[in-house]
Amino acid sequence: MIITSEKELQELREGGKRLAFALGEISHAIVPGVKTIELDAIAERIIREGGDVPAFLNYRPEGAAAPYPATLCVSINDEIVHGIPSAHGVIRDGDIVGIDLGLAHHGFFVDSAITVPVGDIDPVAMKLIDTTRNALAAGIRAARAGGYVGDIGNAIEDFVAGSGFSLVEELGGHGVGKAVHEDPFIANYRTGERGEKLVPGMVLAIEPMLNEGSRAVILSRQDKYTFRTKDGKRSAHFEHTIRVRDGEPEILTTL
Repeated sequence: MIITSEKELQELREGGKRLAFALGEISHAIVPGVKTIELDAIAERIIREGGDVPAFLNYRPEGAAAPYPATLCVSINDEIVHGIPSAHGVIRDGDIVGIDLGLAHHGFFVDSAITVPVGDIDPVAMKLIDTTRNALAAGIRAARAGGYVGDIGNAIEDFVAGSGFSLVEELGGHGVGKAVHEDPFIANYRTGERGEKLVPGMVLAIEPMLNEGSRAVILSRQDKYTFRTKDGKRSAHFEHTIRVRDGEPEILTTL
């Protein structure tokens, strides 16, 4: 969406703060032995107690055979995104856990994700997390009015180059605001195309995903939602909802 009023901006800012708070609370609960379904319950409780609506619960993306059955996406180690919480999913020491969450506040949608280290993780996993977080920051810096959507992917790829990690190309960011997913699609790599022009007030969700090994991905045949690395190596994911403006963008999903 493109923000057209101060009221819309304030609603998105408030929703972003609430989402950032929820992700922070969930991250504190990510400890060895916790079940992913318990994390989902925390996410839904916090959102509903605030009078808001979980954005992902029962959301049916284009082409999906069934609606998404949870509030939170929980993706562990080789799971890239869209992992479905369950009573069988248990967090263990040394895991890296991606949590992706969205909510609607007074009809305005925001979307954010972080990857959380559990206990003692190895140096490669820590570097993967840090590089992905910083790749997001590079993409955000490139989202300036007067530029183009393609500038975001260019900046992310330039930052990741030489890190030893690979960028997932099948998945990317998107417009957000009046729906969970809106145009434009935001590639996290250099496509060779400029794409849509960035204008003040445009609301975007930028979300690079980096793999420890190959960039190749597979989609779970069982749940048809969870994307995993094809080689079984780990993946990390970070996301913010931002507002494009002249100069530095505003990050909406922060406290």
